[in-house]
Amino acid sequence: MSNVLAHVLRIGVIAVALWVATLVVAGIEAGGDTTATRIGTLLLVALIFGLVNDVLKPVIKTLGCPLYLLTLGLIAFVVNALLFLLVGFVAEGIGLPFTVDGFWSAFWGAIVVGIVGFVLHLVIPDRFDQR
Repeated sequence: MSNVLAHVLRIGVIAVALWVATLVVAGIEAGGDTTATRIGTLLLVALIFGLVNDVLKPVIKTLGCPLYLLTLGLIAFVVNALLFLLVGFVAEGIGLPFTVDGFWSAFWGAIVVGIVGFVLHLVIPDRFDQR
């Protein structure tokens, strides 16, 4: 049961971080007619975000290891932006009203999501976040 709670909590944290990104970064929007629709959109996009990061990010880090070393890890900002852009593309592709307008919106959105997620994980007790 606690494993399920940890996953639900992680999706909730990502959804809140995505919401903050829609407020702070121009070019990232979560549409919908009602608040419930926007919350549902953010939760589904958070699920997509988690899946993309869980599946693709380790592969990219492994294959791109020389680039990470060469750039002292700065390539991670570009990788995160491209993954964020992919999340927006997938969300639009399946009909979710979530848009990311270009690389720079994705770049800043990935930074905002990372910072907000980090802060929220500091606040959440470790017994709930057992990744």
